[in-house]
Amino acid sequence: MYADDSTLYMSATAVNTMNATLNKELQFISELPVIYRNCAEIFRSGLTENGVHSIRPPNSTRTVKVFCDMKTRGGGWTVLQHRRDGAVDFHRGWRDYKMGFGDPSGEYWAGNDLIHLLTSSQEYSLQVQLKDDEGNEAYSHYDHFYIEAEDKNYRYQHGFSGTAGRTSSLTQHGTQFSTKDRDNDRCSCKCAQMSSGGWWFEACGPSNLNGIYYAGVSNVVRYNGIKWYYWKGASLMATMTTMMVRPAGF
Repeated sequence: MYADDSTLYMSATAVNTMNATLNKELQFISELPVIYRNCAEIFRSGLTENGVHSIRPPNSTRTVKVFCDMKTRGGGWTVLQHRRDGAVDFHRGWRDYKMGFGDPSGEYWAGNDLIHLLTSSQEYSLQVQLKDDEGNEAYSHYDHFYIEAEDKNYRYQHGFSGTAGRTSSLTQHGTQFSTKDRDNDRCSCKCAQMSSGGWWFEACGPSNLNGIYYAGVSNVVRYNGIKWYYWKGASLMATMTTMMVRPAGF
């Protein structure tokens, strides 16, 4: 039995319709914005200039804006924290540090939830960049860095190398995060209130990049200012700090 011309025509029409529908679907898919999980993926896509980009970290439905450092030590860094002029108040409560605050194009904290989602999804390294009021620069590099979830108070783990002191200024493994309204340190003095800002304080400890930003040169030791003790001691007057992460082995 052979199909007549009308049957062949209908079959050809159906195929053409299906092809047209498929082409539209493929075009729609190709026009969807690409979602990147971190700045390393953005770098590998060919975007190699510093700037603000949107990422969606693993196991999240929320897209967030972050600053991507595409120049330091090969690029691909997702910036978690940046201080440069004191324009943003870092003496904030737990929720602000959980969700993030500030402007990625200036001073900001990316948020502990975001930091956890990034660093727990695969092995990450951390770079801390520092500059003092005289223009001297140094860095601390952590080959392995991650923080746990909120129910563990964002406690962290790390491994250290770098030029900002022979010893790590981040406190020991397992230190929990504290803010002025949630005290998780090991000191009766409540370090987040005394030292200002939210940080992994332990018994106040040798660092706090989220302390009060003091501009200019001063011989006064301010314990509530920005501190990275094993680089400049207790009197560091930082004009710039940056914390940033990227997948280990990038």
